Amino acid sequence: MRKTIYTLALLSIVCFFSCSSENTTPNTLTEKEKSEGWTLLFNGQNLEGWHLYNNRIPKSAWVVSNGTIYCDSQSDLDKADLVTDKEFENYELKFEWQLEKEGNSGIFINVKEDTAIAQTYFSGPEYQLLEDSHMDFALPLKKPGCLYNFIPQLNSARTKMQGEWNQSRIVQNDGKIEFYLNGQQTAKMDFNSNEWKKLVSQSNFKDYPHFGKQTKGHLALQDWSRGVSFRNIKIREL
Repeated sequence: MRKTIYTLALLSIVCFFSCSSENTTPNTLTEKEKSEGWTLLFNGQNLEGWHLYNNRIPKSAWVVSNGTIYCDSQSDLDKADLVTDKEFENYELKFEWQLEKEGNSGIFINVKEDTAIAQTYFSGPEYQLLEDSHMDFALPLKKPGCLYNFIPQLNSARTKMQGEWNQSRIVQNDGKIEFYLNGQQTAKMDFNSNEWKKLVSQSNFKDYPHFGKQTKGHLALQDWSRGVSFRNIKIREL
């Protein structure tokens, strides 16, 4: 009996370290992820693969700090959105994020980059990021994880305590999207549907002719205020 208990305890320890070693190093891929076709969108060291929207300024408040992409809210430099060099259409995206107190941020999908389009959100719908103490946190259409300003959370999802990392996931396939926050599905929509077209026509995005009409485009990171950090940004094309 004692030998059995010892064996089980040893197996538990081995499993603990082997399982945790698969997930403890930020900005890396596990062997399982590699075999599934995941690639890193952030290498943890620099902003290779990213640029400022429309490349309109040489420097900005976006920096790499301690293995994170960080937008310094105290910087005097421009806080233009950071976008991927590549465009994506059918994919699964995973990322982790933290916001500073009262922070407001987002990640945009299907962004059309064009000098005639002044901002990323003039074309790309937003996965909302919001810190709990922000004044808008109680508004259903601005909850973290929701399709910003269009539909409330599909299922209630709580954010982590300040200083802890939230896990988010976005899946898009043939224009159909699903948003997840900390394991809960928070949104779904078909960007080809009449429902979506109607929602846009009734919103304040109706004045932006390119908004929500693409099912392929760049991904963009935003910091609206206070400072935001991202890490473990990974994508798998479907």
